[in-house]
Amino acid sequence: MSIQQFTLPDPGEGLPDAEIATWKVQVGDTVKVNDVVVEIETAKSLVELPIPWEGTITQLLVAEGDTVDVGTPIIAVEVNDGVVSEDPGPATPAAAPEPAVVSEQVAAAFEPDPPTTAVEDGSGPNLVGYGAPAAATARRPRATPDFRSATHASAAPAGEVRFKSGGESAAGPVLAKPATRGLAKEHGIDLHDVPASGEGGIVTDEDVRALIGGPARGTVTPTTAPAGERETRVPVKGVRKVTAEAMVTSAFTAPHVTEFVTVDATATMELVDRLSSDREFQGVRVSPLLVIAKALCIAVRRNPGMNAFWDEAAQEIVTKHYVNLGIAAATPRGLIVPNIKDADRMTMRELGAALGELVDTARAGKTQPRDQAGGTITITNVGVFGIDSGTPIINPGESAIVCLGAIRRMPWVVTGDDGTERIEPRWVTQLGCSFDHRLIDGELGSKFLADLAALVQDPGKALVWG
Repeated sequence: MSIQQFTLPDPGEGLPDAEIATWKVQVGDTVKVNDVVVEIETAKSLVELPIPWEGTITQLLVAEGDTVDVGTPIIAVEVNDGVVSEDPGPATPAAAPEPAVVSEQVAAAFEPDPPTTAVEDGSGPNLVGYGAPAAATARRPRATPDFRSATHASAAPAGEVRFKSGGESAAGPVLAKPATRGLAKEHGIDLHDVPASGEGGIVTDEDVRALIGGPARGTVTPTTAPAGERETRVPVKGVRKVTAEAMVTSAFTAPHVTEFVTVDATATMELVDRLSSDREFQGVRVSPLLVIAKALCIAVRRNPGMNAFWDEAAQEIVTKHYVNLGIAAATPRGLIVPNIKDADRMTMRELGAALGELVDTARAGKTQPRDQAGGTITITNVGVFGIDSGTPIINPGESAIVCLGAIRRMPWVVTGDDGTERIEPRWVTQLGCSFDHRLIDGELGSKFLADLAALVQDPGKALVWG
């Protein structure tokens, strides 16, 4: 028997850290190779991590909710001799880690470092769950609390002086999360004066609030705030933080132009009805979004310059000869944009199945990093919220995004075969398209949007254009 410490691997996103979302095991549990032991939350997704050994869990080295660096030991396993995966990743001896005290600079350490390049030996991303490749990312050292058992360390009694390993007095730094430090600073509270009630002697929001009065910040959500609560604060992190940064970068880097067209979508709605009852499409969720997605792929083929991006570093316009179709999805964790790889090569049924799987996975919060990478053009469907249109911001790394508005029954002027006009109730929608004006001029953007509208008005054109 030997003790192995499993370190937090790089989940393949190039990010320096992740948050421990949910432990799937406890001290004393037995595990087999590839059993999932923890779910982590990165800035982009939730990822389940398998263990590369068979044995017994002896320590959980970090707690749920903690943010730790890639390469940090997070769990210790007493391994059965001879039952180790071929590439278990970095392992350390059975010696217990020293208790660490979070420094006053810990808040800064929670900010992601700039992305770094891959290892120079040319190796790609490592397999999730088998350790990060050496020097794969650069990051600052981050101290973490000592969690050595199922119950972790006991809280220090009020007024007791806590010590670092090596006998240093803890009169300096104390254990507290960045949000708690910010709360204390906001109210002029010295954390050394706050009795710690959290596991391992961590000072919590509740401890700080006990001195200043009132409920802990961030313990309720806006929808469940008790009567009388005047404001609720929620830390900006994870998907919402990354989305905000990406949208600001896109909005102030790419000069956006947005155009709109109102179109009679009656033929599209009739096609949706027919396909919904078609035996070939049984088990596939057929919707107007599916028709729009297929129409977009055809319109891109006719206007390939829409499926490109501006490479600022190389000063080149890169045209993609494939469509990785992004679908903007609202999830409990925030907005994400997973994409369907090679959507332009799929049949209508294949595209419908892929779209359904994408939406279900996103709603369940299980979208993986690889499913969000490599998109070439995106659709955002604001119509599901009853909204007619919008001016969407281009997804970074792309040059265009299509907005699908609500499809409504409205009076529409219809021209008969004899040239006479009459007013009929028709299904009408508005399509919008934002594009990067550095590489897409008004003519190209307008032709693309006109082609998309023509396919929505008459899906039969796909037989001629496809």
